Amino acid sequence: MQGLETTLKEWLFDANVGRLVAMVLGLAVIVAVIRTAQRALASRIEDNTTRYRIRKALGFAGYLAGFLYLAALFSDKLGGLTVAFGVAGAGIAFALQEVIASIAGWLALTFSNFYQPGDRVELGGIKGDVIDIGVLRTTLMELGQWVDGDLYNGRIVRVANSFVFKAPVFNYSGDFPFLWDEITVPVRFGSDRAEARAIITEVADRVVGEYATTASTAWRGMVKKYRIEDAMVTPMVTMVANDNWLQFTLRYVVDYRRRRGVKDALYNGIMDRVDASGGQVQLASATFELVAAPPITVQGS
Repeated sequence: MQGLETTLKEWLFDANVGRLVAMVLGLAVIVAVIRTAQRALASRIEDNTTRYRIRKALGFAGYLAGFLYLAALFSDKLGGLTVAFGVAGAGIAFALQEVIASIAGWLALTFSNFYQPGDRVELGGIKGDVIDIGVLRTTLMELGQWVDGDLYNGRIVRVANSFVFKAPVFNYSGDFPFLWDEITVPVRFGSDRAEARAIITEVADRVVGEYATTASTAWRGMVKKYRIEDAMVTPMVTMVANDNWLQFTLRYVVDYRRRRGVKDALYNGIMDRVDASGGQVQLASATFELVAAPPITVQGS
């Protein structure tokens, strides 16, 4: 019995045990402080973007505080671990190469402008809105797939940050938060070409003309930042003639989030104006006539 008491006392007063207890208690205090701060600030900040960034910054501060606390607590033990870390480093780097690449991707995202939360991107073949950037993975609210148009389908996708080094990153809303889009309008031969062009131009100015001023300002910033030409951001109508009809193409800039709704408004506006033209402009369509096969007589031998 006395031996058990002696062993228990030695264990309780052992320096390593004390350090382990201090480590657990210290990390618990850091986690509690960070989570309390996150909840307190989240309840006071209205803007989603600001609230998200503060929450992420506090989380990163918690990781840093934990690392510094452990380094200070076990500072006298770190020297003896140097040789062991050096020997194991090569094996660890090979086994965790995907994790290391993802952490490197997170660092690249943190200190560059590949994308940020709120941007619409295509990453690793998946298109969606960035809703979170973690140390290892980027979380997307997916678009498309079985849903037509740039609309959410409800799936949340997590993509490894290492993809920023492995595949192209398409950003729909970075320095220039607009996209060029097009619609085509088939017009019958014999229609008034000038009136057809005027109808399309008028509807385009009414529906998407509001984007021209804002897009022009954003594009001037692009020209200053990159070696790129001063592109045309106002609506443009062109025409070609094919075997079936006159095909008018309307090219315009649009907010990357409103492509589908804008197309609907453009087509409705153009069709309303064509209906009101009194036959001066008529839309064309392909018509196929099915001809019955001649009767076949089968005679027996």
